[in-house]
Amino acid sequence: TRSRFLYYLFSLGTELGNELFYILFFPFCIWNVDAWLGRRLIIIWVWVMYLGQCTKDVIRWPRPASPPVVKLEVFYNSEYSMPSTHAMSGTAIPLALLLLSYGRWQYPFMFGLILAFCWCSLVCCSRIYMGMHSVLDVIAGFLYAILILVVFHPIVDLIDNFNLTYKYAPLIIISLHLALGIFSFTLDTWSTSRGDTAQILGCGAGVACGSHVNYILGLQLDPPPHTLPLSLSSLTVTVFGKAILRLLIGVIVLLLTKVAMKKATIPLACKIFRIPHEDVRRARQCMEVELPYRYITYGMVGFSLMFIVPCLFHFIGLS
Repeated sequence: TRSRFLYYLFSLGTELGNELFYILFFPFCIWNVDAWLGRRLIIIWVWVMYLGQCTKDVIRWPRPASPPVVKLEVFYNSEYSMPSTHAMSGTAIPLALLLLSYGRWQYPFMFGLILAFCWCSLVCCSRIYMGMHSVLDVIAGFLYAILILVVFHPIVDLIDNFNLTYKYAPLIIISLHLALGIFSFTLDTWSTSRGDTAQILGCGAGVACGSHVNYILGLQLDPPPHTLPLSLSSLTVTVFGKAILRLLIGVIVLLLTKVAMKKATIPLACKIFRIPHEDVRRARQCMEVELPYRYITYGMVGFSLMFIVPCLFHFIGLS
């Protein structure tokens, strides 16, 4: 029996691991809540997604067979199945949010724990319901994300500090993210996973470089330690209106940046590597085009998120 309520509920759960969610959630957190928290969440998210996608391409387990499984989503069908990267991000983001924000912000711990549990359960169950993963894929993704959190949570402060303060940080960040993408893909057939990983690495590099520029120029500084823990300001119509306006204007700028960079980088990469670009969809599937276009496009989106959009807010009096 197909329940409409379950279908929409689990479609929402699946969206919590898709690009639309990330392009709303991370900017909202950085522009309206706490840039310190946003930067650290992105560092953890990049590593979780990168390691998850690489593991998929090493293990190479196919998706559940259909039939008997009914597939309600086909977008990621060309990717391998084990572990579920949706389950990984759906576990890592809410747990990291709880670990990083509790003690920094004043709120009941139980509230944070319940939110993390519901978020994680919804994403994990949605992958099984949608027919995209087996129970084993999801459990492996959940445990793998926790393992990565155990390793990365203690060093996330060091990484963020390095990104902000080290003189040659942008050079090292860009080189490292590029190398990770180039050396981690030996795919026998094209899949969405290579482009998605390049996208995530590009975004991480752009955010880190934008944070570095902010720090060097003394913009968007984090609240001093003596002001902690921070308390949530009372929600007035003005505060809410400003937050929504920031999100709306900022996301439009990010989307315009994405479109403009895509228009410029695909033909350029095709020209450099002498790949015919009459059929753009086919050209985009070539590694020589896909990696540079995704890196540069999403690197600029990440840079805009951290530096260009906050500068725009300051200029128009929205900061």
